[in-house]
Amino acid sequence: MFVTSNTDTLKCPITCELFREPATGQDGHTYERDAIIAWLQKNGTSPITREPMTIDSLRPNHVVKQLVDEFKSSSSQKHFLFKFGIDLRKVDRRPLFQAPGKTIYRAEWISKPGPDVVLLKIEGAKANREAAYYVQLGSHPHIVHTYGMVENDFNALMLVQEYATAGDLAELLKENEFQPSQVVLLEIFLQIIDAMIYLANYGIVHGDLACRNVLVFRFHNSNPQENLVKLTDFGLTRASTLYSVVGSTASTTLVVVPLRYAAPEILQSSGLSNYSEKSDVYSMGILMWEACSQGQLPYGSIDNDNEVRRLKIKGEILGQPEKCDEKLWNIIVQCWHQQPDVRPTFKMLKESLLELQLRSIISSNGVQNKSVENKTDTLIQNTTESPVQANTDTLVDHPLSNETPSIKSTTITCSFCNSHFPGLGILIHDQ
Repeated sequence: MFVTSNTDTLKCPITCELFREPATGQDGHTYERDAIIAWLQKNGTSPITREPMTIDSLRPNHVVKQLVDEFKSSSSQKHFLFKFGIDLRKVDRRPLFQAPGKTIYRAEWISKPGPDVVLLKIEGAKANREAAYYVQLGSHPHIVHTYGMVENDFNALMLVQEYATAGDLAELLKENEFQPSQVVLLEIFLQIIDAMIYLANYGIVHGDLACRNVLVFRFHNSNPQENLVKLTDFGLTRASTLYSVVGSTASTTLVVVPLRYAAPEILQSSGLSNYSEKSDVYSMGILMWEACSQGQLPYGSIDNDNEVRRLKIKGEILGQPEKCDEKLWNIIVQCWHQQPDVRPTFKMLKESLLELQLRSIISSNGVQNKSVENKTDTLIQNTTESPVQANTDTLVDHPLSNETPSIKSTTITCSFCNSHFPGLGILIHDQ
């Protein structure tokens, strides 16, 4: 499902990134040139209107290109430091979201056009790095983009971030607006894990992996390629290397431990040394359980947080969701091992999920081919048993040997590398 905005003219509706080479199609919409060409080669229709559209219809959009270049140049000249009330302002005084120590407001640019944005306000916190560092971190396709910081008089850290029109994954699942198949869930998990591998390479611990911190830019219940999610709120923990607490610690989100998602070693110690990639992997397992459970709260039947803490430290794990087969469940359970060293890394987790995703695609493809094969066998049997009654014109025009699909000749296209594999040949994808 593609969500477009009348005001967000500087971002491609396919990639949800700022344009580099904008091109307008015959549907009147503008896209990143490489992205729309790849889309049209596969689908032949507009991703917005679903009407037929050709690559030849694409024309460069010089106006949008100039607007993007001006926005980037202006941001760089300001060193990604903007002023509240001068460069941008709140659209509404009421927040889009509010939690202890953290508030998100819809915002808009004042002086020049720019992408749709929100203001993330973190009470009692300060940035440990220059604004450009946070902008660079947001360059990953599955991490919410930060355009800079905002100087303000609110004694708070304020970040300018891209706006996700579809909201967060937790709400979409809870409200049943999004009911993804397992193959779609696998795609979403892989996108999140790609972001976590990127953060781990920077030595950054997320500390609060949960569906509420996964923003959704596109979603489709059955087609994995029409889903795009991005990770947000990374580094907002007491062990953060990105931010630090200033003033009263009672008002900042950095001191809050997400108990139901946290690894046992975090709950057993008040120190900071237990925050690691492996504690994030544990939380990733909880996130996957939450998504497979259509947004249910982990340990939702238990109101007492101390009881949840006790059970987790004891090693009690959540039950297997209905929308989770044994293979995926085994991967999730590996993330919850009591010993952090035994848990997989995010790179290992990615390999396991890639293999499972490819198996799912092949399995689905095999079922379809089995159905075709059965129909073919029936047709051959019928024409053999009743040759006099057979429609000879049909048999001449559509000979079975040439037109009937066979499972041996079936191929599938890998969504990651676009390679073609035999329907029952390859089960493990090598990147």
